[in-house]
Amino acid sequence: MSAVLAVSGNPRVGSRTHRVGVSLATALAGGEPVSELEVITVADQLFTAPDQRSAELKEAVTTLQSADLAIIATPVYKASYTGLLKSFLDLYHAGDLAGVIAIPVVVSGSPAHAFVGEIHLRPLLTELGATVATPAFTIAEGQLDRLDEIVADWTGRHHPVIDRLLGRE
Repeated sequence: MSAVLAVSGNPRVGSRTHRVGVSLATALAGGEPVSELEVITVADQLFTAPDQRSAELKEAVTTLQSADLAIIATPVYKASYTGLLKSFLDLYHAGDLAGVIAIPVVVSGSPAHAFVGEIHLRPLLTELGATVATPAFTIAEGQLDRLDEIVADWTGRHHPVIDRLLGRE
């Protein structure tokens, strides 16, 4: 069994970013046994001084570190990922996500921002030690009505790599 996690870095709770991240995580679980599909909505977490972090935030940090597969989703803000997601990921040191397979997921207002996952989010996740073995999953807001089709196409191409990494061959 593997632990699959979706992290939503959108400041709005219940966002399209959340929906895309959960949809991709569910598809990648693909009927395989998962211990639990967990979701961290970063906007739900309270950011305080490091010595005053809430128990929920500490649990979220530990949950991501122990995930086998983590979908890290963000909307595009000013041609990058959100500051909220960056604040959450800043809680980790270099190498803290070793052993986690991460997939950058980007929801953009325009296809012109398709690069955000590769240029900005991939290097951050790699610095934290995550294995980022597939291209980022990017979807423009205008494509959301075809989300299931786009997720199925992406997972069809990349699921074999993820299965090998997870030992699910």
